[in-house]
Amino acid sequence: MLTPAELTRYGRQLVLPEVGIAGQERLRSARVLVVGAGGLGSPAALYLAAAGVGVLGVVDNDSVELSNLHRQILHGTRDVGQRKTLSASESLERVNPNVHVRAHQERLTEQRAKSLFPEYDLIVDGSDNYQTRYAVNDACVRLGKVWIYGSVERFSGQVSVFGAQDSPCYRCIFPEAPAPESTASCEEIGVLGAVPGVVGSLQAVEALKCILGIGEPLIGRLLQLDFKAVETRIIHFERRADCATCRSRPTSDVSGAASESFATIQETDIDPVELAARLGGSDTPQLVDVREPWEWSVGRIGDPQLLQIGNLEREVETLDQGRELIVYCHHGARSSVAAAWLRARGFRARNLSGGIDRWSREVDPSVPRY
Repeated sequence: MLTPAELTRYGRQLVLPEVGIAGQERLRSARVLVVGAGGLGSPAALYLAAAGVGVLGVVDNDSVELSNLHRQILHGTRDVGQRKTLSASESLERVNPNVHVRAHQERLTEQRAKSLFPEYDLIVDGSDNYQTRYAVNDACVRLGKVWIYGSVERFSGQVSVFGAQDSPCYRCIFPEAPAPESTASCEEIGVLGAVPGVVGSLQAVEALKCILGIGEPLIGRLLQLDFKAVETRIIHFERRADCATCRSRPTSDVSGAASESFATIQETDIDPVELAARLGGSDTPQLVDVREPWEWSVGRIGDPQLLQIGNLEREVETLDQGRELIVYCHHGARSSVAAAWLRARGFRARNLSGGIDRWSREVDPSVPRY
């Protein structure tokens, strides 16, 4: 069960119908491994932690250098010389102490990937070299794991999703790694610091979509971004029939949380007109106002009980479990979450659709709108 503090922390995404309480609990149950605590891994890990992913692994074998800091926002000046996984763990725990961070201070080889990846549901690759990227791909294909790809250079970047059942793998579009002497490193060609910030954030978005089972992940599509010209394009690609790596994948989909479908939660609401008809009758419900005290002072509906959403767990015993509750807030978002939380604990709780704002418009204009 989500705590009232979690309801407040994640409130802005809980009100999304695609997330809701069930989706948030799904995020809390998810285990995601971020490969690389650098320019891409930094924003990806920060946003996954902030979103409430329950277990977040970080694998990296480097230490923080001064030249990292213009783009690797997990680390600060005082972290120079420290192991990246330690610095990353401290930063992520500051962002969200509810997230369990697992540090893997080591270089990721294909052999190590085979033993480490089964501990996680989803892999986010923030590596900066082809050897690691191909190791991630090959291990994920063989284990049936979905992984989120990202890469950057200079003013551009690209993102895709690999490893889903019957979908193309990384080798389907990039069959072999280029010769080491044929490509320049980030140190040689450079990168604008904010570019990996955007691309890593997009990786986090794709990871959250996969965990929640919403939207259309970038499967079979490569999103390319040119930030200097402000241009984007999508390259569609298919699974290659001659891809030896794809032929090695398991016949059943075992990608865990990332492969399951997500059913949108349908909240139980009551509209203002229906509520108005019931007030003063024999079955008058108990009104519960979950707004802030200053909002309460501006105006309220009837004679409600003020119970701020952050105090639900502490003050829930003040509510009558044998009576129907109508929960409301300003526009119905906070109260929708609170009503679902109460229903999960055995209360007959309904949300006032549109909140006090809609009540003022449709039932009682004397109630101030703010």
